[in-house]
Amino acid sequence: MPRGIGKPQEEREKSKQIGSLRALWPFLRPYRGLMVASVLALILTACVSLTLPLAVRRVVDNFNTSDGALLDLYFTAALVIAGLLAIGTALRYALVTRLGEQVVTDIRKAVFDRVLGLSPAFYEKIMTGEVVSRITTDTTLILSVIGSSISIALRNLLIFLGGMVLMLATSPKLTGLVLLIVPAVIIPIMTLGRRLRVLSRENQDWIAASSGNASESLGAVQTVQAFTHELLTRRAFGEVTDKSLVAAKKRITTRAVMTAIVILLVFTGVVGVLWIGARDVRAGEMSAGTLVQFVIYAVMVAGSVAALSEIFGELQRAAGATERLVELLHAEDAVTDPVEPLPLPANVTGAIAFEDVEFAYPQRPDVSALDGVSLNIAPGETVALVGPSGAGKTTIIQLLLRFYDPASGRITLDGVDIAAMRRDVFRQSIALVPQDPMIFAASARDNIRFGRPDASDTEIEAAARAAAAHEFIAALPDGYDSFLGERGVMLSGGQKQRIAIARAILRDAPVLLLDEATSALDAESERAVQAAVDALAEDRTTIIVAHRLATVKKADRIVVMDQGRIVAMGPHDELVAQGGLYARLARLQFTDGIAAE
Repeated sequence: MPRGIGKPQEEREKSKQIGSLRALWPFLRPYRGLMVASVLALILTACVSLTLPLAVRRVVDNFNTSDGALLDLYFTAALVIAGLLAIGTALRYALVTRLGEQVVTDIRKAVFDRVLGLSPAFYEKIMTGEVVSRITTDTTLILSVIGSSISIALRNLLIFLGGMVLMLATSPKLTGLVLLIVPAVIIPIMTLGRRLRVLSRENQDWIAASSGNASESLGAVQTVQAFTHELLTRRAFGEVTDKSLVAAKKRITTRAVMTAIVILLVFTGVVGVLWIGARDVRAGEMSAGTLVQFVIYAVMVAGSVAALSEIFGELQRAAGATERLVELLHAEDAVTDPVEPLPLPANVTGAIAFEDVEFAYPQRPDVSALDGVSLNIAPGETVALVGPSGAGKTTIIQLLLRFYDPASGRITLDGVDIAAMRRDVFRQSIALVPQDPMIFAASARDNIRFGRPDASDTEIEAAARAAAAHEFIAALPDGYDSFLGERGVMLSGGQKQRIAIARAILRDAPVLLLDEATSALDAESERAVQAAVDALAEDRTTIIVAHRLATVKKADRIVVMDQGRIVAMGPHDELVAQGGLYARLARLQFTDGIAAE
């Protein structure tokens, strides 16, 4: 069974009830006027439908009348009723469909807004492809229900209730016989409905797992192909997709059996009632028109029951989809903004302090990523973090951006605890160049402008020049307007890195974070970018994470980390003279010639 979030899988499946659809009310509430208009149109069509058998009865009972004008009147009335039914149905469809589209649009926006703000810890527990599936597939189910199923269900419910009343008024005897059939119809609906509910949720879970699998594989398609992993990847995707198909077949079979049983019982009852009614007509106890009227009402009631049984399955699927989306909307996040946040200082100087910080990643709670780290960085100071892989360098960056919260200790910016401020406020004072830069499926200009959306084209070009990116961007087919492809597939690793550096330069924030920012550059580009970074770092606090020590020699201070602790601190020459870990790393890269190129 694919993974989910929140409650255990078994508990969530048992909790699937139609009542879960109540969670849609906050999204429906703003459109109460549209809902009222839809209901009025629905009532109109239901009432018009229920008057049609009355006109048919008059036509049948007066079919042999010598008064032709009266017969014409009845036929004209039938045509008017049909016209009203057509207009009411069209109006109901337009209003309800519009309501469904509007509500689903709001749901998609709300879910996306929520998941976009969740911390990275959330995405350690769920695949992004599954989140996308919930936003698309599950909302499509809800659209089907709001834009169609619910209105059809209400219309059929009105026809059922109205039809039963009019059947009773037409012939209490025959109505009593019909009512004997009702328990036989309800029992299979209730029994098979519970099974259908579980199967519907299982089907949707496997669809989400399939989407997550495909998203992950296609996102790494070059790696898959480079390692000739296509066959295994296809097989893994096929297995998940086949399980979704198996669950779908079970759901379809259960629903088909339920529908067949209901229809068989209903129409068997109708035939039986018709047979008894025909005997009453022959006995003169009712007119032929009355029998026809009753039969039409009986067929309408039977049809409404059959429709309701089918729609019941749709409502159960939508209930499951709604609960899955509500799980995202109500997902607990390990990192939250304070209820009463403190303001950011008016002029941020970039003073940063780590005070006895302890931290372990949620998925590895027994492995300490930072162990009692205390570090003060003065405004405008350039600090380099060095050490072997897993030493905690990148963790410093992630905690400073408050992607995670420390287990103990605190981190301050200009003396204010970052946990006491809104994340979107203090992050405006930080520019990041990550180790694996994200290039969006947009133009080169828009990718750089991501650093500051209100930047002018001139400022964008200046940032690109400073990051040694202008030359290769200008050489692209459409220059700065060239489409870079998904994840920058048209660019080399070094070009992606320079786009990311240009983005950070354009942001012009008082704190600059460089996480292996020059790791993908060739020697010539690295020198050009390093000069730009040196110039950029003069007026702002800069934290550099690097394995290549040549990029950090000019730092005001070098912090050496190992196994989540700070083991040494000072300028390059002093650390080399002290011996220890930094001296060993320096010897490996400079003396033994193993430096990365």
